Amino acid sequence: MKYMLLIYDNADTRETFLGEQGGSLMAEVDAVMTELTGSGELVGGEALVDPSNTKTIRVVDGVPAITDGPFAEAKEHLGGYLNVYCESPERASEIAVRWPSARFSPLEVRPLMDAAGAEM
Repeated sequence: MKYMLLIYDNADTRETFLGEQGGSLMAEVDAVMTELTGSGELVGGEALVDPSNTKTIRVVDGVPAITDGPFAEAKEHLGGYLNVYCESPERASEIAVRWPSARFSPLEVRPLMDAAGAEM
């Protein structure tokens, strides 16, 4: 089954990854990515740029409303994601627990659906 691991961030987390601990945290990310690539579990993923570059689109009464930034009043924002192919939700959760960001912000583990609406 395919899962998306949604990696959340906040300003403090970004500073941590850019600060003194950043090198060792990124080494952990590299180790997990190497393992997932080797096992064939990694489907893909991307980091997202700072949320100051985000536009939120809503259609209100048929009129588009475009605002700067991610969801209003949020302390955390989506910082990136991984798509993995795992045999069980437990394995996907195991990967999420090992992701260094999980020490600072939540990660969501969500099964993906195919175009017909069935879980992949």
